[in-house]
Amino acid sequence: MGRILLVFRLVLADVRRHPGQAVMLLVSITAATAMLSVGMSLNGATETLYRQTRAATAGPDFVAFSPGTGRTATSALTSLAHAPEVVAHSGPYRQFYTTLTAHGATANVVMQAADATPGPTDRPLVTSGTWVRPGGVVIERGFANALGVHVGDHVTVAGHSLPLVGIAVTAAYTVYPFAQMGVDGLSDYSGLVWLNEPDTRALVSPHMSVTSAIYLKLRDPAATGAFLDSHRASVDPTQATTHFVTWQDMAVQDSVMLKDGQPILVIGSWLLCFLAIAGVATLAAGRAARQTRRVGLLKAVGATPGLIAAVLLAEYLTLVLLADALGLTVARLTEPTIINPTASLITAATGPTGTTIAVTTIIALAVAALTTLGPTIRALRTETVTALADTAHQPQHRAHLTRISALLPTPLLLGLRLIARRPGRAFLHACTMTAALTTITALLMEYAQPARGYGLDGSPSLTNLKDAQGRHLMLAVTAALITLAVINTITITWTTAQEARPTMAIARTLGATPGQITAGLSVAQLLPTLPGALAGIPLGIILCLPFTAGNVTWPPAWSLLTAALAALPATAALTAIPARIAARRSVAQTLSAEAT
Repeated sequence: MGRILLVFRLVLADVRRHPGQAVMLLVSITAATAMLSVGMSLNGATETLYRQTRAATAGPDFVAFSPGTGRTATSALTSLAHAPEVVAHSGPYRQFYTTLTAHGATANVVMQAADATPGPTDRPLVTSGTWVRPGGVVIERGFANALGVHVGDHVTVAGHSLPLVGIAVTAAYTVYPFAQMGVDGLSDYSGLVWLNEPDTRALVSPHMSVTSAIYLKLRDPAATGAFLDSHRASVDPTQATTHFVTWQDMAVQDSVMLKDGQPILVIGSWLLCFLAIAGVATLAAGRAARQTRRVGLLKAVGATPGLIAAVLLAEYLTLVLLADALGLTVARLTEPTIINPTASLITAATGPTGTTIAVTTIIALAVAALTTLGPTIRALRTETVTALADTAHQPQHRAHLTRISALLPTPLLLGLRLIARRPGRAFLHACTMTAALTTITALLMEYAQPARGYGLDGSPSLTNLKDAQGRHLMLAVTAALITLAVINTITITWTTAQEARPTMAIARTLGATPGQITAGLSVAQLLPTLPGALAGIPLGIILCLPFTAGNVTWPPAWSLLTAALAALPATAALTAIPARIAARRSVAQTLSAEAT
């Protein structure tokens, strides 16, 4: 217990001395974990939500549609209700295909005649207001959200103004805008409304298409395929007019809304993981010298190698586990909106699964281990006297390079020397810019595609929710990557400045001004910025192409080039403050500290 308390106190003291580094680590791992968790949770999320909605609304296992409302159509559907596999049914009901207008937006709509008391199968859950009553209309929740209407508003259905008395959720139809479910026009986007059965008679006109529908509950919900095969011919020998939909079909159709979202989040999470590794690796490298001296002190007072390793690794592991918990919490809070963009389903129980939690935790721990294990092992292998002395390493000098570098301006000379001594860090910074510009390019590509609305004749009056969700997710990924790129740039600049303090102090004794030192530190980050940013343009185009349907609309070339070139002034601004702070440190103080 005493050793655990000692490790805890040492870790807490180090975090208090360097809170900025702890915050950077937390932000990096939290963003990567949250996005990876949400991305993994999208797999099968729609079916889970559909099952919840089906259980809460007594959703049917099997739905059959037959054109018209005559005796032939209704008798064919009623025969299904008497099959031995059926345990309950509702209907047949009439449904009409017309239009609805609200707040200036007009859309196709499936208008279903409903009973005042729903039957045993398909009992829509009213989430606001009341169920159908004479003179009022109830709108499916996803459709209501798209229209922006609320209980008490008036909507125009089939040319008649009606008050909106309720908003409901059902599992008998696929999510908005697929209420037509392939009946009477496969490609028409439609919403769903319910009206009292007598009210529909006043709205019907000769040119309206009408269909009869029946909802069935089977003894074995998984046997919908066998039920369809055994009864299809008896209901419709030609198999040309009757349309059948199973609950499995509806779950698959509902998942179309998330088709593009999961790859965006998963790819974004891996890019964030890479940036997190780059940031943590920079922090670990910057602390290597301080860790070596700390190891020497711990060895001098009798600490064992195991205790020393625990002290060095405990801080990173603790922060990583905390960041993982924060990321999973963020995912839990944001997931309902992402996996249910239309709000047509119930999101009563959502959140990361056990598998998702395990995978994100393992990845977070792997990030910490990969970036900190090397410096920790090197510190443990250092002799006590050497660790306490922590003498500087004399760099190799090459005469021809010295003669060439003497011709360069001072800021460029200092920047190139910093890059030459730390090429791996410059490469990481270039890769950071590549990751950021990849998503920025993909975002520009996404927003360059023409909007395809759900309104009549492709009118953009009603937002295409599938495209809108893809754009919102791409925007969120881009914002997260830019945030981590900013953090990494500041971290690299500050770490480089701290490590190069003796070199910069000597340069100042030889005549370099603080402004030149500041410019030199910025140049060390600016030189790898441009090639990294330019490399992100083709990668972003490649990333976006799978998510564009049909002909691709290319954004202007100047916008892509401007985004890449904007990385230069952004990097200069981000590096100016830490570089300036490091450059203003007293030369005498720096050299005297190194001498001691």
